Amino acid sequence: MNQPTAATRRTPEMVNGFSAQDLIRQPARAQDQIQRRAVLLGPGYQLFYSDPVEVERGHGAHLYDADGNDYLDAYNNVASVGHCHPAVVDAVARQMAVVNTNTRYLQESILTYSADLLSTFPAELDRVTYTCTGSEANDLALRIARFHTGAQGIIVTANAYHGVTAAVAEISPSLGKTSPLGAHVRTITVPFGGGVDGAAAAEHMRDQVRGAVADLERHGYSLCAVIADSIFSSDGVFTHPPTVLSVLAEEAHLAGGLFIADEVQPGFGRTGQGWWGFARHAVIPDVVTIGKPMGNGIPVAAIVLRHDIGQEFGESVRYFNTYGGSSVPIAAAQAVLDVIRDEQLIANAHHVGQYLIDELRTLTAPWPHIGEVRGAGLFIGVDIVSDSDSNAPDGVRAKAIVDDLRRHFVLISASGPAGKFLKIRPPLVFDRADAARLLQEFSDTLTRCLHR
Repeated sequence: MNQPTAATRRTPEMVNGFSAQDLIRQPARAQDQIQRRAVLLGPGYQLFYSDPVEVERGHGAHLYDADGNDYLDAYNNVASVGHCHPAVVDAVARQMAVVNTNTRYLQESILTYSADLLSTFPAELDRVTYTCTGSEANDLALRIARFHTGAQGIIVTANAYHGVTAAVAEISPSLGKTSPLGAHVRTITVPFGGGVDGAAAAEHMRDQVRGAVADLERHGYSLCAVIADSIFSSDGVFTHPPTVLSVLAEEAHLAGGLFIADEVQPGFGRTGQGWWGFARHAVIPDVVTIGKPMGNGIPVAAIVLRHDIGQEFGESVRYFNTYGGSSVPIAAAQAVLDVIRDEQLIANAHHVGQYLIDELRTLTAPWPHIGEVRGAGLFIGVDIVSDSDSNAPDGVRAKAIVDDLRRHFVLISASGPAGKFLKIRPPLVFDRADAARLLQEFSDTLTRCLHR
């Protein structure tokens, strides 16, 4: 049987992704690597950008390819305190030279870190359980919620992404039609954008949740949980009004369910207004899931919850994760917390983020294909539309902008249904000079890609 090649392999199309038709124009070295990926790596792997980037090294908010080109990374929240931050590198190297083992042994470091991490949360959230990835964290959160409530029904937003385990893929509409939702899952729409006020947004969400609960019950499911990304990042980076998470929590509780805040993307100070995105909404979740930026690229994630929510699960179910909470990931996580505090990166996210948002609104104002610019801290969404009258989303233009920026060594992404908005989410060390470079390149790209 012939082996598949990059030109023949069929995979679901990824927003802002490489496709087989892009292969022919790639340099010989890139073509070779892409072809080798196709015959060596397992199913589902895909690459960013129509012209993939070969990354050789990184530092701060910058990535470098094999030719030494400097890419401004305005997308990667995994390296939250910057690529290869020396404090994280040193902490990991020192711990690797001592021991790396799991939570079934007594170790002081996990207790010190857990107390430090929990100090950033409301007092009600007083227990933490470690996993390796955000997907695992959300999977565990669902298990605990089901055990606590005795119910199965889940409500998510219409284009949510919560991970890739079997259970979590079933509640991730953004994975597309080839990854169907579970029969126990209902979706609600996000009402933001276009200046909607807080009361209208709250009423919309209340009606949506009640309708979803009623439909679940009609089909034999009681509500287990409402789970929401605290900044609705895959739905469009909807940051205002910051009132609706409290409505979701209230309605979840009225229906006998829990409210789970997914902080995998907005957490660890990214919004520039405290450590956690849910705090902007004046709500205390029952369970919080965290990951990605927690270890600056070292796989570590967790759930944080009220002890009464997890108590019966812990007494009845054996849960163990070989690598979740082991020595090296905890060392990385502690270094990340220390750097965020020592370098005042939450304040940096606020100040640089607001500068970016203000300047983006100014420079995009004359362009009819630019809709709303939204954001909080260093998490920004920019709507790309077919025209200013209809405000219809335009994923084709959004991808063209992303690809043009990449060709000029600036990395952002597109997201949402059909890739309709630009997603700007740089490391927290992104400074004013980085922001100025992004703004200049963005302005130049609009001139090349759009027409007034």
